[in-house]
Amino acid sequence: MSPKLLKIAVIPGDGIGLEVMPYGVRCLEAAAKVFGLSLEFEHFDFASCDYYEKHGDMLPSDWKETLLKFDAIYFGAVGMPDQVPDHVSLWGSLLKFRREFDQYINLRPCRLMPGVKSPLANKKPGDIDFWVVRENTEGEYSSIGGKIFEGTDRETVVQETVMTRVGVDRVLRYAFNLAQSRPKKKLTSATKSNGISITMPYWDSRVKEMSSSYSDVSVEKYHIDILTAHFVQRPEIFDVVVGSNLFGDIMSDLGPACTGTIGIAPSGNLNPEGKFPSLFEPVHGSAPDIFGKGIANPIGMIWAGQMMLEHFGFSEAAAAVLKSIEIVLGRSDLEVMTADMGGKGNTQTLGEAVEKEILAFKK
Repeated sequence: MSPKLLKIAVIPGDGIGLEVMPYGVRCLEAAAKVFGLSLEFEHFDFASCDYYEKHGDMLPSDWKETLLKFDAIYFGAVGMPDQVPDHVSLWGSLLKFRREFDQYINLRPCRLMPGVKSPLANKKPGDIDFWVVRENTEGEYSSIGGKIFEGTDRETVVQETVMTRVGVDRVLRYAFNLAQSRPKKKLTSATKSNGISITMPYWDSRVKEMSSSYSDVSVEKYHIDILTAHFVQRPEIFDVVVGSNLFGDIMSDLGPACTGTIGIAPSGNLNPEGKFPSLFEPVHGSAPDIFGKGIANPIGMIWAGQMMLEHFGFSEAAAAVLKSIEIVLGRSDLEVMTADMGGKGNTQTLGEAVEKEILAFKK
């Protein structure tokens, strides 16, 4: 799955997305230079609140046709609530990408990095290193439902969970394949079949059915309440964890939080078959409170680019980018690190430090 030319749509979006994106692109360009990759970037100003104020919509009418020409979308952040309500900006851009491009996998690493202190006691790099695979297009976040008798004492609100065999099986297959590719070969499934009596037993049954095709992968399941406790108490036992849209959403924030890296964590919204472009983004959001100060941490943006390289099969370059991030974080130079990591540096110093390490690699 490694095309000769990787065409990347660059969408900085809002807030600090505009500030960190240049360093994400520079680090990808550095990797391309060292490893002989052919990357083509095209920049777009839509999916931003500034665009909305000018055009009355987050996206142009031909956005889908425009982006279908690309292999990947490199996305910064969306949301400036003082300009545009969050539900308008989010549903008008990022969530459209996820659903209309069938990005049914949300993938997020939970990795304790050098130089980053875990909030969990006595954990060191290597102790926490697992992936959360989240179903990204159906489940509990369907828009099926409604309200009746609004404003009366009979007011009733219903929202349906939707699980299809296609939807469940494809996220499980991706998670099993990922687990099979890793040394531990272990998959953990999040469930709540002791309380949710229809959809969760169905989820469990599909896990059991699919496990028969992966005899070399060990499988365990936990109810989501105790599973989150184990994330905190015993994170080292996990390798690949898969969950529905809601459970995956919870785990994909809690996991990186346990490593102390939620502020620098990346995320991939994937269409694994490549029928539609996949999207790679940092998870920190637009952070309007620090926008314009030049102090945003660019690691999440750079790490998201690393995930992009890995996804498209550029494993050697991806490993070099990840190693470069680890070297810079492990060095913990206060003149380089941004304030959120206890340093005196800024977006430029940290971004350029990672870029320099990538360029120092020899193929």
